[in-house]
Amino acid sequence: MDLLRAYRMYQQMMQYPKLLPEMRRVFRQALGERKIKNEEELHREAEEYLKSTKTSFSEEEVREVEEALTDLYFSNNFTQEEIEAYINLARKIERFRNLNKVVNMDGATSIQIKKALNAFCEIPEGDLYIPPNEAIGTRVALINHFISNQLRFIGIAKHHITIRDINELCNQSYWSRRRSGRIGGKAAGMLLAYKILLPRLAKRDPELEKHIVIPESYYFNSGIFSDFLDYNGLEEFRSQKYKSRETIEEEYKTMARLFERAAFPPDLVEQFRDFLQKVGEHPLILRSSSLLEDNFGYAFSGKYDSVFLANQGALETRLQDFMRGLKRVHMSTFGPAPILYRMDHDLLDFDERMSVLVQKVAGRRWGDYFFPFAAGVAYSRNTYRWTPRIKMEEGLVRLVLGLGTRAVDRVAGDYPRMIALSHPLLRPEVGTDQIRKYSQKMVDVLNLRENQLETVGLGELLSKVAHPDFHEAVSLVQDGHLAPPMFKTQPLDPEKCCVTFEKFLTRSPFVKLLRKILHRLEEAYGHPVDIEFAWDQGKLHLLQCRTLAIGSNDHSVRVPAEVPEEKIVFTNDRGVSNGAILNVEYIVYVDPKAYGRLQSYEQKVGVGRVVGRLNRVLESKRYGLFGPGRWGSNDINLGVKVGYEDINRTLFLAEIAFEEKGATPEVSYGTHFFNDLVEARIVPIAIYPDQPGTIFREEFFLNSPNLLSSLIPELGVFQEVVRVIQVPSVCDGQLLHVYQDAENQKGMGFLGPSKPASESGRWG
Repeated sequence: MDLLRAYRMYQQMMQYPKLLPEMRRVFRQALGERKIKNEEELHREAEEYLKSTKTSFSEEEVREVEEALTDLYFSNNFTQEEIEAYINLARKIERFRNLNKVVNMDGATSIQIKKALNAFCEIPEGDLYIPPNEAIGTRVALINHFISNQLRFIGIAKHHITIRDINELCNQSYWSRRRSGRIGGKAAGMLLAYKILLPRLAKRDPELEKHIVIPESYYFNSGIFSDFLDYNGLEEFRSQKYKSRETIEEEYKTMARLFERAAFPPDLVEQFRDFLQKVGEHPLILRSSSLLEDNFGYAFSGKYDSVFLANQGALETRLQDFMRGLKRVHMSTFGPAPILYRMDHDLLDFDERMSVLVQKVAGRRWGDYFFPFAAGVAYSRNTYRWTPRIKMEEGLVRLVLGLGTRAVDRVAGDYPRMIALSHPLLRPEVGTDQIRKYSQKMVDVLNLRENQLETVGLGELLSKVAHPDFHEAVSLVQDGHLAPPMFKTQPLDPEKCCVTFEKFLTRSPFVKLLRKILHRLEEAYGHPVDIEFAWDQGKLHLLQCRTLAIGSNDHSVRVPAEVPEEKIVFTNDRGVSNGAILNVEYIVYVDPKAYGRLQSYEQKVGVGRVVGRLNRVLESKRYGLFGPGRWGSNDINLGVKVGYEDINRTLFLAEIAFEEKGATPEVSYGTHFFNDLVEARIVPIAIYPDQPGTIFREEFFLNSPNLLSSLIPELGVFQEVVRVIQVPSVCDGQLLHVYQDAENQKGMGFLGPSKPASESGRWG
C-alpha cells in the first residue's frame, strides 16, 4: 500500500490535532460500512503485527498500530475528495457537540447560540451529515429559540428544517441585542413549506425545483417589538387585552398618535438604514408574523396589518416610510379584532408578540406600475363544489391578475377566477354574459411614482402596459362568445377583454404544479393546508402556508324529507357548506330592500354598528344573521360593513341576493372573511330568492314583531332596516332549524319543535 498517501493524509489531519481520535473513529466507521476492514479485523491485524516483531506488548501499543493501520487503509481506499469530506465530518461532529451544549444551556443568549451555530456552519456542508437521529434534538432546540415554540409546528418542522437552514435564516434576521425573539408564525409557515417542497438533504423533485421560489425575505423578530414598547414606555398596552371591548375599541383610535410619536432605539434605526441600503429601491411588503399567527387551527386571517411600500426615493425618506410601516404592523397587535379572536379561542393569556416578515414584492416594473402576472390563494381541499364532478381532494384556487390582495379580500363588484384543480376549465358560471359579470374587472398594483398601492381598471391597465403575458390571462368577446387570443401579438381591445386565464391554465404547468404542491404539503402537515402565492415569469413565489380552516362536521348532513311547505323559511342550492344548526331562537334580519333605500354612507355604517351591538346582546343566545349581498364587503353599498368582532357569536351568516338589485353574494370561499366564519364555526349561506325553485318567506321576516327597540332602545331608529325576531314567541314555541348538505348542494331552514341538545350544534 502507498505509505506516501497515508503520510499526506496525516498532514491534513494534523491541522486539527485535537480531533485525531474523532477522525479515526469516523474513518473506522467508513471502512466498516464499505466492507474494507471492521474494528475487530483492525484490532486482530494490529496484534498479529506486534506478535511478529516482539514477544510482549501493551494495549497502548496495540492502539497505536490500530491507528496507523486505520490511516493506511483509509488513505489507500478513499479519494482525496472523500478524505477531505470525512475530515470535515469529524470537525462538524465536534462543532455540533458544542452547538448542542450551548443551545440547551439554561440562560443561553441568542448571541452565544448564533456564535456556536456559525462555527458549525462555516465548515463546508459536503455530502456527509450529522446522523438525523442525533441532529433532531438540536434542530428542535434551535427551532424553539429562533422560529416557533408551538409544539405541533416543531413536531413537523424538525424533520424538514435543518441546522444550516436555521443559520441562513439567522443571517437574514434583524433583531434587538437586548431582547431575544422569534420570527413568528407566518414566516415560520413559509419557511417550513419551502423546505418540505425543496429539502436540503433529500432528493428534490426537478419540476418543483424549476418552478418554486420564495421571495427574498428578511425577518425582523419579535424582540424588536418588545424593545420598541420598552423604549417608549408603552408596556401598559400588554394589558390592553383584558379591558372591555368598548375600551379596547376607543383606545385603539388614539393609539395611532402615540405610535406615530414613538421612536425606535438608535441602534435599531441603524439596522433599518443598513437593511434599506442593502435591498435598494425594490418594492417591499411588511407582513405581520405574530407568534400565534398561522398556527394550527388559528390562522388569524386578516387580523393583523400588512403594509406595501413602494420603497422609492432618498434613503432617509424610505427609512421614515419603513419605520412608519413597522409601527403600523406592531400596533395592530392591540386591535379589537385580534384580541377578540384570541378571546374566542382561549388564547388571551398567551404573551402575543409581533414579528415582521419583510419581503421583496414578487413581480416586475411596467412603467409606473409594479405587479406580478398573477397571484392568489390555493387550498388542498375544495369544499366549494358547484358540481359533483369536482373532486374535493384535488383542491381549489382563487386566482387574480396582479397583486393578490383581491384574492383574499371581499371587494366591490369584482371576482377572482375560481379554479377547481380537478377540472380547471369547469366554471360555476354559464354563458358569456355570466362569465363576464363574475370576472375580475380591477387590478391591484403598486404605483411607484405615487408611492402607493392602487387599484386600476382592467381596460386602463391593458391600454397602459404592454405585458407579454396578458394574452394568457384574458379572453376576447367575439360574436357573442369568449375565446382566448389566437397569438401573442394579437391586439387586445380593452372593451372586449375578460379575465379568464383560459390559455394560462391550459398551456402553463400551473395546474399540475399546484396539485403536486398541495398534495405534498398536506401529506407533510397531516392536515389540509392553504397557501398564498404569486406567479411571474414561470415561477411560483411561495408567500405563505398554514393549516386550512375546515368545518369540523365530517359526516354527511341530509336535509329532512317531507317538511311541510308552510314550515319552510328558506331553501338554498348554491355554494352550500356542510352544517346542521338546530334550535335557533333569535333571528337578526337586515332587510336588503330597506338597506338599499338608505341614502347616506353614515346610515349604512350605522347598520353595521347595530349588528355589532346585537352580536354582544345576543352572545349567550342561539341566533342567526340574515342580510343583503356581501357581509364584510369593502363596498358598503353591496353589503353591511362588519368585522369579525361584529358577527363572531352568530351561528350562521346568510347572504340574500334579490336579482333586481343586481347584488349577488360572492363565493367567499378562501377569503379572510370566509376563514373567520369557518374558524368560528359559523355556517355561511347564500340565498337567491328570485331563483326558480327557491323558497324565501320574506313576509315572515317583515311581519314578525321587531324586538330591536326593546333590546337596544337608543338604536330604535334603525328598526325599519334591522329586525330582531324571537322565533318561539311568534311560532307557537317552535324554533328555526337549518340543514346544509354540501354533498348534494341542498339547504333548508324550517320551523319545528325543539330538538335534543345532543343533536344541536353549529356544524352538526
